[in-house]
Amino acid sequence: MLPPVKKDRIITQLPKCFSPNAALHTKDGFHPQVKAVCQVQKTDTVSFNIAKVIVVGDVAVGKTCLISRFRKGAFDKNYKATIGVDFEMERFEVLGVPFSLQLWDTAGQERFKCIASTYYRGAQAIIVVFDLSSVSSLTHARQWLEDAMKENDPSSVLLFLVGTKKDLSSPDQLSQIEQEAIRLSEEIKAEYWAVSAKSGDGVRDFFFRLASLTFEANVLSELEKSGSRHVGDIIRLTDSSEADHKPIKRKPNCCL
Repeated sequence: MLPPVKKDRIITQLPKCFSPNAALHTKDGFHPQVKAVCQVQKTDTVSFNIAKVIVVGDVAVGKTCLISRFRKGAFDKNYKATIGVDFEMERFEVLGVPFSLQLWDTAGQERFKCIASTYYRGAQAIIVVFDLSSVSSLTHARQWLEDAMKENDPSSVLLFLVGTKKDLSSPDQLSQIEQEAIRLSEEIKAEYWAVSAKSGDGVRDFFFRLASLTFEANVLSELEKSGSRHVGDIIRLTDSSEADHKPIKRKPNCCL
């Protein structure tokens, strides 16, 4: 029996996007069907729902620090490069329904790429991380996405482009690289965020947005599959290896 979800992981409203110019959608609230399903949950027994999220990007862009900042609420100065893949589970409650994110933190070093890529399959969301103080890391973001999408259906995965180390960028530098990042986000149909693991700026908001959109996508996908609005048919325990469906539709090659 799992303990209750922490109070600071309860989501009752859809968090806002970072930039309306580069968002998966800009609606103010959850989809009406999702809210209706979760209202039924109050009188039904519901199992945990799980979404697989993979985090990719160049070495030392701050992937591990980003996850650690959210999970522990502090910046970890003792950085150690990820070897292969690290795995973390973060539990939420979205509209009264238990929901968990499996966070797969993959190595950015070239020698570990083959190992890390074996874990890409079945992702429901992909976070491509780059360093806001490094133009080259943004340039490499496209290749990281292409590699991750080889193991996933482009029409059924949510994409996020996240710039880290916001605290290290000057206003002029930040403005310039953000323009490029937003252009790339629009092109690959990803939602853009700029955060700082060191200061914590934007980290909590990003992960709440990530959890909310993956939860919403899960519910809508199950509604479409089952043709039923009964919560017992919609929100259920989902094995990570089968986490391969999303309602967001894109052209198959638009990300590659």
